[in-house]
Amino acid sequence: MTLPVISPVQTCPALFITAPASNQGKTTVTAALARFHTGHGRRVRIFKTGPDFLDPMILERASGNPVYQLDLWMGDEQHCRELLYAAAADADLILIEGVMGLFDGERSSADLARLFGIPVLAVIDGSAMAQTFGALAYGLANYQPDLPFAGVLANRVASERHYEMLEESLPVEQTAFGWLRRDADIALPDRHLGLVQADEIADLEARIDRAAAALQGVPEQLPPAVAFRNTVNDEPAETEARPLLKGVRIAIARDAAFAFLYRANLDLLRKLGAELCFFSPLSDECLPAAEALYLPGGYPELHLQQLTANEPMKTAIQAHHDLGKPIVAECGGMLYLSESLTDVQGERAEMAGLLPGHASMQSRLSNLGLHGIELPEGSMRGHTYHYSTLDSPLVPVAVSKGARKGRCGEPVYRQGRLNASYLHLYFPSNPVATAQLFL
Repeated sequence: MTLPVISPVQTCPALFITAPASNQGKTTVTAALARFHTGHGRRVRIFKTGPDFLDPMILERASGNPVYQLDLWMGDEQHCRELLYAAAADADLILIEGVMGLFDGERSSADLARLFGIPVLAVIDGSAMAQTFGALAYGLANYQPDLPFAGVLANRVASERHYEMLEESLPVEQTAFGWLRRDADIALPDRHLGLVQADEIADLEARIDRAAAALQGVPEQLPPAVAFRNTVNDEPAETEARPLLKGVRIAIARDAAFAFLYRANLDLLRKLGAELCFFSPLSDECLPAAEALYLPGGYPELHLQQLTANEPMKTAIQAHHDLGKPIVAECGGMLYLSESLTDVQGERAEMAGLLPGHASMQSRLSNLGLHGIELPEGSMRGHTYHYSTLDSPLVPVAVSKGARKGRCGEPVYRQGRLNASYLHLYFPSNPVATAQLFL
């Protein structure tokens, strides 16, 4: 029997979409470009740089394909390399949306673009400038050496004449990739944790379609192809996870209140042999038959009355806990399992009560950043981002450490088989430790 030959290299056109800062409209532009190219019959795969749950929801709708995170700290270079290699095998175009500004962070979007040789397209909000646009473009292209800089796209442009002024300011060696007008009908709404979830934007498809149609001067042809290697040694990777969770059925909360799920986390659980099923703490009255529960983050504070009124669900989760079955609760999932949650208006609602302590929403950000944690099961990585505090009498089993010095650590609480923390864990950072949390 002749085995198929697996090429160590896959090529695919790619663009790395970044900006000078946050709130320049990267997600809107990325979604518009994805819809523009899918409209030309191309299969588009999108990645999001950094630990973000909300932008990928929008980008999945724009491309019609799953969106994964690329993060050199949470997942390491080899993990990112394998994700890109797999996408290049079946895509006509890869788009990567950066995080914050192009050079922000110790492992920045620029570092990732340079590492994989992906040309950078900078999105610049031109709404309050004219000739300074050219200075910003020049700085982005020349601030660091060896950056594969493709050009710039002007966003939130007032008119064609306004764009002409922006384009005229560009250095002669700079490529203008066109522009997108300033229009409330294509802007994406946001709230305290970022963009509004895709399923909550009733006219999202129409907004993306309008954005794609509004692109002006964008080339129809694909950018140059980039070679994506499976490993640094040009050899196919052999990283199949052992089936440590074979026979384990995991019930995962997924609804408007609990939706912050990394696709890579779900993929890993399946590779470990687990069977996944989903339920809604908002509307379901019972749990699916399962050996373990996974309660991810989300917006429980926006659904207080519905969560507190669903007594059958709270009783079912308590019964699962009483049987000594594992529960992994992250951020919003942890708040739901606390005794009570108070919103910013002071409204207090009774929660499931498995975790001693009371949570309160704050008007200001409480913690943010990439974190590592030394659990009894092993070292893991992830991130934290929350506007609430939890006052619990429990002594934490571990406290995380920020990737940057001076960051406030996040406690991890254990109550029986319940593992709860503000940390959003990135399961591929330690598959064996992940399996142990659910066994």
